[in-house]
Amino acid sequence: MNKKGLIGVQMSTIAPAKMPSFEPFEVMGKLTDIGFHCAEVSQVPMTKENVAGFRRAIDELNFNISSLTASIDPMFPGMPGEYLSNPDDYKKYIDDARTLNCDMFRIGMMPMNAIGDVQKCIDFAKQAEEYCLKLKEDGIDLYYHNHHIEFMKLENGKYLLDVLRENAPHMGFELDTHWIHRGGENPVEFIKKYAGSVRLLHLKDYKIANVEMPDMRGADGMAKFVSAFFDKPVRFAELGAGSLPLKACIEAGLNGGAEYFLIEQDDSYGRDPFDCLKDSRDHLISLGYADWF
Repeated sequence: MNKKGLIGVQMSTIAPAKMPSFEPFEVMGKLTDIGFHCAEVSQVPMTKENVAGFRRAIDELNFNISSLTASIDPMFPGMPGEYLSNPDDYKKYIDDARTLNCDMFRIGMMPMNAIGDVQKCIDFAKQAEEYCLKLKEDGIDLYYHNHHIEFMKLENGKYLLDVLRENAPHMGFELDTHWIHRGGENPVEFIKKYAGSVRLLHLKDYKIANVEMPDMRGADGMAKFVSAFFDKPVRFAELGAGSLPLKACIEAGLNGGAEYFLIEQDDSYGRDPFDCLKDSRDHLISLGYADWF
């Protein structure tokens, strides 16, 4: 039997803020209709009702919850939310994970004040390491999701992401194909570099979109040109609509120990995100991954 992974959806693609209404069981039902049976929970308030909705999807739709989003501390001081550093919140995180048959938490990003600051990055990593060990006692593995900012190169040639890895040896990584590329690295080779540390891989394409020539009259004409031709063309894209070598990324992830391959599209640019997910699924099927759903 050939080794294979499980393809799912990162819920930020269809988070409550992006939909006119959101009820987990109904949303999981729509994903099931498209052909998905796995999701990673992010940007969904874990209220009693929402947790119950996800549990119902597990029981009635044969759904799999790969991982839950967790934060150790606020992204910035005073930000409301649930945090592992709060004992009551920690207990709720564990209870939610057990309710949803889930054994992985993922941190979406380091605190804002640590971005670009090597010492604060080290401090964050050491704190994360403490929670890795604590969570392991409760049967949970902790992972960190990268963006492009972690590819800030230091004087010794290492990246901030490497600093996290060195100072939190028990923390895994949820690598993101789009953000690795935007950070200036080859996603296939970087996934190989982190082999053994990645159970979760985000599948996200990278697209350069066509733009219309802006009206360059006025003092801000050059600024409009720069925005139109250097900023706006960079897009998140449906899988297959961009330029990334997705099959090679998937195979590198699988060979390095990845189990879950999660489609994420941060912005659908006016399209129905469910239509985007269907297009991404169709592309992965065309690449030979029909039995991974």
